Formats: sequence, C-alpha cells, structure tokens
Amino acid sequence: MDLADFIEANIQALVDDWAEYALAIKQEDSHLTESQLRDSAPDILGAIAADMREPQNAALQQSKSRGEKDVPRSRFTQVARLHAEDRLSHGFGISDVVAEFRTLRATVLRRWQKTSPGGARAFQEMIRFNEAIDQVLAESVRHYVTRTERIRDLFAGVLAHDLRSPLGAILNSSEVLLHDEGLSAGSLRALAFVQRGARRMKQLIDDLLIFARTRLGDTLPVSFTPQDMGRICSDAAEEVRASYPDARIELRLLGDLRGQWDCGRIGQLVVNLLTNAVRYGSGQIVVEARAHDGQMTVVVENEGNPIPERAFPTLFDPLTRGTLPDRSGMAAGIGLGLYICRCIASAHEGTISVESSEAGTRFTVQIPCSPSPPR
Repeated sequence: MDLADFIEANIQALVDDWAEYALAIKQEDSHLTESQLRDSAPDILGAIAADMREPQNAALQQSKSRGEKDVPRSRFTQVARLHAEDRLSHGFGISDVVAEFRTLRATVLRRWQKTSPGGARAFQEMIRFNEAIDQVLAESVRHYVTRTERIRDLFAGVLAHDLRSPLGAILNSSEVLLHDEGLSAGSLRALAFVQRGARRMKQLIDDLLIFARTRLGDTLPVSFTPQDMGRICSDAAEEVRASYPDARIELRLLGDLRGQWDCGRIGQLVVNLLTNAVRYGSGQIVVEARAHDGQMTVVVENEGNPIPERAFPTLFDPLTRGTLPDRSGMAAGIGLGLYICRCIASAHEGTISVESSEAGTRFTVQIPCSPSPPR
C-alpha cells in the first residue's frame, strides 16, 4: 500500500490522532476545539492524497520546493484557503493554523512509519507527502495573512474617514472662538493649543486614510492644475514654522517654477519632509526648488546625525521609523510620513530619494513639470 492509499484508508483514525495530539500541544490561549479541528481534516487529507497520485517530474518538484508562482494549482489550494477562512472567522491565531499542520504531519508520518515498506520507494513517498503538506500550509498561511491585512486596512480606512467629521467640527469651532473678543489672553493661548493639536490630528488622519486607500489597491487621487512650486514651498514652510516656531527654514527658489501639479498633495509632501527635518535633524533646513528640461526638483536638506544605514531599505515603507531621537519634544507620528511622500511622488510620475552622511540628510523629489492627467 502506498502512502496515498494509506491516508485514504485510515482517514478517520488519522483525524482522531490529529485532534488528540493537537489539543494536547495547543497553546493556553488557543481557541481550537476538538470539533473545529476535525471539520476540515478529511478534506485536507483527501486533497493531499489526490495530489500525491498526480505525476510529477523533477522540474515540477523543484518549483514546488521553491514555492514558485507558476506551480499548477492543485485541488488542495482551494481546501487550504477555505481552511484559512474558517480559522480566521473563528478567531484563531496564525500560530494555531501552523500548529494544526505541524500536528497533521507528525500524525501521518508516525502511523506510516509503523506500517510502511522499506526502501527507496517509501522514502520518495515521504518526500512527496512533506511537499504536499508544505504547499497546503504555505497556501493556508498566505491566504490567512492576506485576509487579515485586508481586514486591518479596511478598519484603518473606515476609522480615518469617520474621524474627519468630528475633527472638522473641532477645527471650525476653534476658528469661531478665536474671533470672540471676550476671551482672555489665557483662553486664547489654550484655544491656540487646541487648534494646533487638531491640525496635527488632521494630518495624521489624512495620512492614515491615504495609507488605507493605497493598501486596498486604490490609486492616490490627484487633480492637476496650474501651480507655482515656489508658492507651494513657501506656504509649506510657513505651515511648519507655525507648529515649530524655532525651526530655521531657508527657501531657495531658482528659475521658472510653474507647472501642472496637485497643489494639496505636493504641499503635503513638502510639509512631511520639512516636519521630518525639524523632528530628526538640527540646525539650518534648506528647501530648494528648481526646474530643468521639463523636470521639477525639490530638495529638503538638514543638518544632524545621519540616518542609520540599516534603516535605508525600509525608510519609505509604511509604519516604519528610523532610530534617530525626536528633537522636537512632541509625540512621534505613526510612521507614515515618508510612505505618503513616496505615494505622492509616484502619483505625479516622479521619484523620491535620500542621501545621508555626517554632513547632513538630503531628500530629493523629482517630478515632471506636466505629468500625464490621471485616469
């Protein structure tokens, strides 16, 4: 009897062993129950047995072992995804899912070892079984992680969207109160702090909404209109100075800076870079804008300690930060600033790059003066 026949002939006993063993080794905080362990076990074992009967050459075996994308979809791909969906809906953690397959492997091989014939054939069947287990495990985990990330991104998007309305009410009310001549000097200062904090919250919420939209597959919405990059950079510098009065920002505006861009998005990009320079740099900050051969270049440069080399590979990734201390004394952001900058540059068919050394840190944004209209 080969291993595929052995699995099909002993499915009930294997499921019994699997459930018993898995319950014995499960973590204390696991939600697995015996009935839930059993529900998809026969389908997984049957799919693995069917896969083992399919012919397989050396090239296909190598592709499977490497997890290559062009490997033909076997029946247990669907079984693995259904298994992941079920476990996610019951609140199982990813460690629970992995533990199930670890237990399944041990259960089948332990019983097979007692009855299997010796020789090269049995050894090859064990290899084939392990390949099948690894494939179904990888597919189940991949689908579990994909679904988990989508749920998280949907939650972040809904949260950011719903928070904008009450925050807008706070900002509008603070504007009204600022014009009340009956407020004392102390009340005006307190109101200014409220307004500054609300604006900071708005920036964080806007960043979170962009993050959620791009993660869910939406393109960053942009609207190109005639703009002057000098004015955009000047307005951004004034906005940052309002939040950081001690910031020393120098503008260098060279040549004809007119073009077609999304003013709000480019302004957000420059503000993010300036805020980053204030928080993690020191000394003078320089913003330079110049045009050449249909390309606009915006550079934000600051003095201070260099960015650690280990941070460069993920510097523009979401939810990551460098390890430099925050010099502003304010609460840190949520690690989306540079990711948003990259999204904005990409939406304008441009790029953003960084150089950092003991002499300072320099972010360079290059975008066409007239990007193609968004579809």
